[in-house]
Amino acid sequence: MARSSTRPDARLLAPVQGLLRRASALSVLAGLLWPVQAAAIATAIAGWIDGAGLKTSLLAAAVFLAAGVIRAGLDHLAGAWLFDAADRVVADHRQRLLARALIAPGPESSAETAALAVQKLPMLTPWVTRYQVAMARVMVLPLVLIALTAWLSWAAALVLLVAAPLIPVFMALVGMAAEEASRRQLDEIGTINGMLMDRVSAMLDIRLLGASDRAITDFASRAEALRQRTMAVLRVAFLSSTVLELFAALGVAMVAVYVGFSLLGVLRFGAWGTPLTVWQGIFVLLLAPDVFQPLRDLAAAWHDRAAGRAVAEELEAAEAAPRVPLIGDGGTALPLAGPLSVVLQGAAADLPGRTLALPDLTLAAGEALALTGPSGAGKSTLLAVLAGLTPLASGRLEVCRQALDPDTADGWRGRLAMLPQRVHFGDTTLRAFLDPLDSGADPGPALALARADGIVARLPDGLDTRLGETGGGVSGGEARRLMMARAVVMGRELLLADEPTADLDPETAALITSALLDLKARGMTLVVATHDPALAAAMDRVVEVAP
Repeated sequence: MARSSTRPDARLLAPVQGLLRRASALSVLAGLLWPVQAAAIATAIAGWIDGAGLKTSLLAAAVFLAAGVIRAGLDHLAGAWLFDAADRVVADHRQRLLARALIAPGPESSAETAALAVQKLPMLTPWVTRYQVAMARVMVLPLVLIALTAWLSWAAALVLLVAAPLIPVFMALVGMAAEEASRRQLDEIGTINGMLMDRVSAMLDIRLLGASDRAITDFASRAEALRQRTMAVLRVAFLSSTVLELFAALGVAMVAVYVGFSLLGVLRFGAWGTPLTVWQGIFVLLLAPDVFQPLRDLAAAWHDRAAGRAVAEELEAAEAAPRVPLIGDGGTALPLAGPLSVVLQGAAADLPGRTLALPDLTLAAGEALALTGPSGAGKSTLLAVLAGLTPLASGRLEVCRQALDPDTADGWRGRLAMLPQRVHFGDTTLRAFLDPLDSGADPGPALALARADGIVARLPDGLDTRLGETGGGVSGGEARRLMMARAVVMGRELLLADEPTADLDPETAALITSALLDLKARGMTLVVATHDPALAAAMDRVVEVAP
């Protein structure tokens, strides 16, 4: 109940509120030094008019410079605290976002997660560094400056009191449109990122089906929608700036007209008993623009606030989304003891918002099992269940004669390897990729067993080659064979392979099948999800996964 009683943006900023309050206090204190500087300027100018000596001007200049140095120091320290707070907020939520995506996947796609982590989270920085301090300044500085003006001239203060409050009223009206426009823009960013990832991953199929023009047209349509959303945000921003500058300019101009006519003796009202002096007139003129400056700063940060609150709400929605938690901690652990075995009975996978019934199966060490069935039946989900990556809603799963639970899952994963359809390589050398445990083992025998030694031989730097995330320089079949070699180097006993021959020509598919059989002959246990009849026939048993 306590969690729902506060807004998402308030919860997001709660860990850094102390820093924000201290930074805001320093910024307000820096703003309060401007009247000191204005008084110094007015003293110097009035002295020139009255014929005062050089000493008065030098003293005024010294006061002005000293206040400026103190003001700059306060602003610098406040800025450092604000950016420290922003870095903490962004880093904390990015870490939580990525950790959640790894150990508790939800309904959002990887592209949407990437867009939130890379493109949207940085939008919190200007909100934290600009809006919070601007709001603190606008609550104090205009009132103080108007009070100082009223001390000298009630007429000038009245002009400022009429003009200044109109700006927040119009800002609030414009701000509601700004927040909605920012939310729509963020939604469009997530949509276009998801579409881009989908089209890139399916590029081969798109080209084979002759649908390249359609894909380009669809992407152009989404890009145009994003452009329109962005322009809507900019239109609101320009409208807000126009409203602010109009009232600020009118307010300052009216004060300047009043002061000018008062000094000329045309107007003889508005001061407290005596006409304005030159010093008083200049001082009031210097204060007037700074009455509106905090409002200008707040208007400039108002759209940062709209974007920041939209991101905060998206983070809140992502945390509240139904998720499938990873069993265990996901860290390294000693391999689970006992002979390798798997028993799955009466099981249903716990997926976001639904469950999926799974077939019963048993698996002993050294066996090769094929999972077949139509697309979408749950073959990949079954592999994830066997790896402890997807929990069960019902039924039981025993591995190595023990129940798979948070205490045994990490150790169980220490005995298996997974071969996905799309292999991703880290930003490291091929040598380090093949030996992630840094055992120092020679990868040569494993590469030969996986029919991958020839792949390494033709790479420009051999085992020191960096392939990049998508494996630039190797084909899909070659990447999968390198992944098999990795499983051997790591000493894994069970290989869970998801469509290892998919999208491959017959010759390469036969090579993959041969390599898998060699792994089995070496003693490795295999579970292969496949649509390939030849690969399924080469396994010891076939389990049909029904939709």
